[in-house]
Amino acid sequence: MKICSLFIACVLGSLHPCVHAQEISHSFLACGQRTYIMGADGKPSWTYPEATRDGYVLNNGTIILTLNKSERFHGGAVVSIALDGQETLIWNGTQSEVNSAQPTSDGTFVITEAGDTPRLLEVNANGQVLLEFPLDCQKENHHMQTRMARKLVDGTFLVPHLFNFAVLRYSSAGKILNKLDTTVPGDSEHAVHSWPFTAIRHGDGRTLVCCTNGNRVVDFDAQGNVDWTLTNEDLPSDWLQDPCGGQVLPNGNIVITSYAAGRANPDAPKMFEVTPEKKVVWKYSDGQRVGIHHFQVLTTNGKKLDGAALK
Repeated sequence: MKICSLFIACVLGSLHPCVHAQEISHSFLACGQRTYIMGADGKPSWTYPEATRDGYVLNNGTIILTLNKSERFHGGAVVSIALDGQETLIWNGTQSEVNSAQPTSDGTFVITEAGDTPRLLEVNANGQVLLEFPLDCQKENHHMQTRMARKLVDGTFLVPHLFNFAVLRYSSAGKILNKLDTTVPGDSEHAVHSWPFTAIRHGDGRTLVCCTNGNRVVDFDAQGNVDWTLTNEDLPSDWLQDPCGGQVLPNGNIVITSYAAGRANPDAPKMFEVTPEKKVVWKYSDGQRVGIHHFQVLTTNGKKLDGAALK
C-alpha cells in the first residue's frame, strides 16, 4: 500500500490547527482519529488515512504506526511506511486490539495485544516472535487492559494497566519486578482510581505517568514515591481532559496530549508543553472534539530532537 501526501488536502481539509505565535515551535507526529505530521508552521506535511494508537518516526524517516482495529485488520496491526510511501505489515493482531508498538535500538518492535490472553511480544521486522509473555491484568474489559508498553535500557518492560490502576515493570521472562500504584490516596469516598496510559522512564530512574481518569500527570522518583503532580488546578483552565500521551523533552519540559480536551471547549489545546515549574510555554489546538491519542515531537525551533523519544 502506498500512502500519498496528496491525501492531506481531503483528509485534513476540516482540520483547522491553531498554533499561536510562540517563542517555541514544534513539528510532531499525531496519532489518533486522524494520523498526520504537523509542521512547525501549523501546516500538515503528511497524513495517513486510518486511525492509530501509537506511532514513531525513525531517524531514517520510516514511520511505524499502531493501527486501530478495522475492516482491514480486525485485531489491529503494526505497519512500517517508507519514505517513498510503501507500506509493509510488521504485525497483524491476533486478538481484540494492538495497543502499542515501540521500535527498539536493536531493530525489533515491542507490541502489546489486548484480548482473552493479554500479552507482550517482541518481534523482528518480519514479524517473527522473539519474546512473549502474558500480562498480569484484568481480562473482563479488553480495551482497558493496557496501552503504551516500553522496553527499558536494562531489558525490562514498563507496562501501564488501566483498570488495574498500576504500572508494572516486567522482566524479559514476564516476572513482575515492581509496581507503581496510580490510585490517588484517600478514603473510599475520595480515592481516585486513575487509569495509567503512558509511562515514561526518564532521568535517574524516574517514571512519568499520564493518567486519563482523574486527569492528572504524576512523576514517580526512583523509589516509587510521587513527588510531582500536574492537575487542572495548575493550568489556566481544565486542559487535562483524558490526558493520554506524553513526552519528556531533552530540556526536561513535558508535552502532554488531552484526547477529549475539545469536548467542552473546541479551543482548548489538544497538546501543550509545561516546564518542571508548571509554566505553559507552548500549546496546540485543532478545533476538534476529540482526537490525538499519542504523538511524537520531532523538532523544536527547527532542530531535530536527538536520541530516542521519551514517550
